[in-house]
Amino acid sequence: MQYDFLKDFTRRMKCVGLYALLYDNSSQKYIWKERGFNTLDEQLNVIFSVMLYIMEQSLKEESCTIDNITVFLDSLNEKYYKKSMSYAECSDLAKFIVNVVLSNEGRPMYFGGYDYEQQEMKKLHISYVNNRIIYDEQDVRRTSYYLTDDGYNLLLGTLEVESNLKLTIQEMIFNLHLEKQSYDKALDDVKHIFNLMRIKLQKTQADMLRIKRNPLEYSVAEYNERAQENFNTLEDSKKKFAGYRNKVQSRVQDMEEKHICLEDLSAVDTEKLHDLQEIDKYLARAIDEYQRILSLQLDLQVLYEEELKNVSEMSLVQRFNLHTELYERVLANPFCLERLDIFFRPLFTKAPDKVLNINQFLTLQKVRTLEEDWEEEAIEIFDATAWEEEQRRRVQEKMAKYEASLSVILAHTLAKKEIQLSELIDDLSVEERERLVPTIGIFKEIMVELLGVNVVNIAELRKERSDFILEETNDFRLQNMLLEILDKRADWEALKKLEVYRLPEAKPVLLKQADENTGILKNIRCSDVMLKAVWE
Repeated sequence: MQYDFLKDFTRRMKCVGLYALLYDNSSQKYIWKERGFNTLDEQLNVIFSVMLYIMEQSLKEESCTIDNITVFLDSLNEKYYKKSMSYAECSDLAKFIVNVVLSNEGRPMYFGGYDYEQQEMKKLHISYVNNRIIYDEQDVRRTSYYLTDDGYNLLLGTLEVESNLKLTIQEMIFNLHLEKQSYDKALDDVKHIFNLMRIKLQKTQADMLRIKRNPLEYSVAEYNERAQENFNTLEDSKKKFAGYRNKVQSRVQDMEEKHICLEDLSAVDTEKLHDLQEIDKYLARAIDEYQRILSLQLDLQVLYEEELKNVSEMSLVQRFNLHTELYERVLANPFCLERLDIFFRPLFTKAPDKVLNINQFLTLQKVRTLEEDWEEEAIEIFDATAWEEEQRRRVQEKMAKYEASLSVILAHTLAKKEIQLSELIDDLSVEERERLVPTIGIFKEIMVELLGVNVVNIAELRKERSDFILEETNDFRLQNMLLEILDKRADWEALKKLEVYRLPEAKPVLLKQADENTGILKNIRCSDVMLKAVWE
């Protein structure tokens, strides 16, 4: 279908209908005002309290008759609501809630939900309670009520599960569907997981905005809750999702190797392959989202500390009226001028913004003309332009170093199709080694990006570049840099994939490089990795 987000729309509308019909059956009923429940919030509180009582009795497998509900309402009103209701009026209210609000006077209840896949409006049946016949101790026939599946879903949905538990439960469901090879359901699960993570990210951004507006409105308890929620989410989750992604990629590879000609795949296998590829994309985005959440949480911590520090410093500032506290007292007693330094001393607890030059007190100050102001302003504008050009030149030089280092890696990998980092370094000349490791930071960033991606699909990158307008940035981006390098070499156009993975059992690679800041010669210890080029 064209809009994938409208898939299973009727299930969502079923959840909406559970609340809508409950409100529709209850609103504008005169019995509420007769019993003193004039506001909507009071009415809904009473209804959900009765539903919870019915659920509790159902779970304990005890009877739940109208008399039981009446006793519950009577005790609830006596202890909490304090309405002037007699026991008989409580009984009438219990019958109204069960028979009218929850049962619609015995008539079936339906709520319309549009099915975008079938392109038709479907009637969704909704039922909150059901009843069965029981016999009490005197063998009197009674009607006992219990919740249906819709009633349980409604009540369980009102009690929010903690965010980290939501994510954990969804991960378990995703892994279960993945093991059963229900890839269509696993794709929906991984989309839901990605949405939950995006919600976490937006909540953290909203907290940062609240802190910037007024840090006193954001309590320490809220900060601790947000930090614990985010760190619990991030704990071992990146490794777990990397494992899921490796599993998905291995299954995609198995299907591709099993059917060399993908056109011969059946419709079912084609759909499975498409779902697996989509799951792989969402898992990659989920791993990136984890990194963004961690980075944003650290920014939140720094921001909160700075804002609280600024607020605490502002509380130490004592304000006073300069006219009454200084001028009038000096005029009343001129001898106070001898101790005026005590008054001005707090102003110099911090270093002044400008340095006071005593020699300028005795020099003749020249009056500045309008032309001189204009000339000085013109010089400042010229200096700003020169500074921007210098910054642009530095960025270009830095990007050239990234490109040279990545070009060395690509050249040797594509020449041998498969090479280890240790072998690559041994094959390099002194000049090529300097191009490979121009600085410690650049080489480290390139290797971290390569290991983070694992598999670079060149065809997908080219398609994404053709479909979207990419924003120009001054930062290093591995995918963009790879495409720029490959576009310059016609003999490399047939490259399909670039695979990079760590070799944990191999010895680490040692490099010597001078630090760009201090100039001190340092040893770089890097895990050995395998670089593999896959051609068309």
